[in-house]
Amino acid sequence: MNLTGIQAALRDRNIDAWLFYDHHHRDDIGYKVLGLPGNLHVTRRWFYLIPAQGEPVKLNHRVEPGHLKSLPGTQLHYGPWPELHQKLREVLAPYKRVAMQYSPNNNIMYVSIVDGGMLELIRSFGTEVVTSADLVAMFEATLTGEQIASHFTARDAMDKIMAAAFQEAGHRVRNGGWDEYGLQQWIGEAFNREHLVTDDLPIIGVNANAGNPHYAPSPETSLPIREGDWLLIDMWAKTAQPDSVYYDITWTGFVGKNPSERHQEIFRIVRDARDIGVKTAQDAIGSGRKIQGWEVDAAVRAHIEKAGYGQYFVHRTGHSIGTEVHGNGANMDNLETKDDREILPNTLFSVEPGIYLPEFGVRAEVDVLVRRGSAEVTGRIQKDIVII
Repeated sequence: MNLTGIQAALRDRNIDAWLFYDHHHRDDIGYKVLGLPGNLHVTRRWFYLIPAQGEPVKLNHRVEPGHLKSLPGTQLHYGPWPELHQKLREVLAPYKRVAMQYSPNNNIMYVSIVDGGMLELIRSFGTEVVTSADLVAMFEATLTGEQIASHFTARDAMDKIMAAAFQEAGHRVRNGGWDEYGLQQWIGEAFNREHLVTDDLPIIGVNANAGNPHYAPSPETSLPIREGDWLLIDMWAKTAQPDSVYYDITWTGFVGKNPSERHQEIFRIVRDARDIGVKTAQDAIGSGRKIQGWEVDAAVRAHIEKAGYGQYFVHRTGHSIGTEVHGNGANMDNLETKDDREILPNTLFSVEPGIYLPEFGVRAEVDVLVRRGSAEVTGRIQKDIVII
């Protein structure tokens, strides 16, 4: 836990304290920010308050008195519920504005974890509860140098696997046939050879299945890959080392020599929208202007809407990437939410617009790493349809 950094961030934001609360591991974010073990056996509520200045306070049930022993601060205990309420009131009395894992109107639902009853209780003490969303992004989604290096290691392996997958698909199609599921399993085996791990195997979509953003092939539903087909491959993985960071990319290709005018039109629109998203972030960060996630989505979405395909772009432009493929930093989103979290240095996110038609879909995905004063695409950038 970065106590000094957290307290400085609280002062910068005029927030008096950050109150962590958990029961039965509902708040995974809190465990990560505080550095608590994920296997802690939690059957009673615990609280940890970090003030903007001064010593933190720990409040545990007497049945589990040592659950926060690894953290600095004054230790308090409670037993009956009236005692819990009284001690919470006393702990919070010096503080008017307290951050919690909460988001007004559930706007940033990824950090809106504290239950309504607990919010009612804290507010009954006369305490204002504000969102911890930006604090979470700063202390859970920012990456260390070692984590950034792990992302590049995964990139080096996966860029090669992506290219090889298209080559193998062409070879198999012309020498006995293949299907979506077979290609998915082939990529999974390639991950194993490269010592990569993932929370799920790649999305492999042929024709109409490429128009389903989260299609998952199975032995029962898998379509064959044939000459004249459109093929989408979306893969994400990380190295097997602890605390490593994901690499997440999507490419599209055509089995044959001459993709249709329709294929080429949709690909160009999506590719250009992706590049607009990357440039929007780069221009703002390069000029020193603070930029929020929703602004990148708005720029990308405007391009696709102007081209007449807005109704077919059905998801956010991108997501935060960390030790989980969907991290807790700013998402590039002005559709599913208006993500007003700042895009911070040492964070990583995807830019992946898509147009999903009934007959086929196109998604073009890259990862963007933000450094202080600059942002860069971390891997290969697809410029043209892959001819398989």
